[in-house]
Amino acid sequence: MEIKRLDGSRKSDWDAFVNNCTEASFFHRAGWQDVIERAFGHETHYLFAEEEGRIVGVLPLGHVKSFLFGNALISNPFCVYGGAATESDVARKALEQAACDLARELEVDYLELRNQKPHGSGRPTKSLYVTFRKALDPDPEKNLAAVPRKQRAMIRKGIAAGLSSIIDPGVDRFFGAYAESVRNLGTPVFSKRYFAILKDVFGDSCEILSIEHQGRVIASVMSFYFRDEVLPYYGGGTEEARDLKGNDFMYWEVMRRATEKDVRVFDYGRSKEGTGSYRFKTHWGFEPEPLAYEYELVKAKAVPEINPLNPKYRYFIAAWQRLPLPVSNLVGPWISRNLG
Repeated sequence: MEIKRLDGSRKSDWDAFVNNCTEASFFHRAGWQDVIERAFGHETHYLFAEEEGRIVGVLPLGHVKSFLFGNALISNPFCVYGGAATESDVARKALEQAACDLARELEVDYLELRNQKPHGSGRPTKSLYVTFRKALDPDPEKNLAAVPRKQRAMIRKGIAAGLSSIIDPGVDRFFGAYAESVRNLGTPVFSKRYFAILKDVFGDSCEILSIEHQGRVIASVMSFYFRDEVLPYYGGGTEEARDLKGNDFMYWEVMRRATEKDVRVFDYGRSKEGTGSYRFKTHWGFEPEPLAYEYELVKAKAVPEINPLNPKYRYFIAAWQRLPLPVSNLVGPWISRNLG
């Protein structure tokens, strides 16, 4: 078995492995290497294990070096999953050892492996994050009936308000709703260019669904499609969406439309325990599944706590929420590119 680095000649082999590996996710696709380099300028190290000329494991790594947030090697930055996806424990251990060696070579503070499930490595872990995944029935009415009563009422209010959904070919209308939403949460926004690159790299696997009321977009979400799964990943709504239950209607429309494409798994993505997004997802009847992020500490003395629940970011978040939207859209991308 050899550990090699991905180049242009093996990207199709990499993606063929990812498409067939049960441990792999959308965030293991080779296209993320292009996205991270083009959108953020970070160096990437996409490692794969090869045996007799055949790929048997992959580990996508990005090097995020920031004055504000430290120096880290992450699998995979800007993604909720990304730890080693392999056919065997032998390949996993070889890839993780290669990543640890690279982390020391780069002299980072730490290596972060964003595993969905624990593998018993003995490395330090962080239990802050959970994911929400649920099987879908082919019948949309059965999926609606499976939503708890109070949340189902929110969806019906959106329908009664005359909301409609449309697939947007570009990112402009999506970005307006998304940028306003994350500013209100006190979070730096990504650049519009990042979302355009996601659309460019992933094509039909990256879809934008916008919710309209009387011709105006009040909410929008960018979803990823992978195998038989849909992942509504970046979404947000305007102030008007709150009164009209636009976000509730939006995620229902993602679910309803996904069944028309024979999608069988709805992945609501990562949330932090104790947050609004965590509570919102549980209201849909989704059960939280702990994520097993692991860390190899190199220069760092402890597992990092770079998240909005850290008390030292409280005043920054409060100040950011008061920024005029044009200012947050101008400054936000400079900060968010370093969050990983």
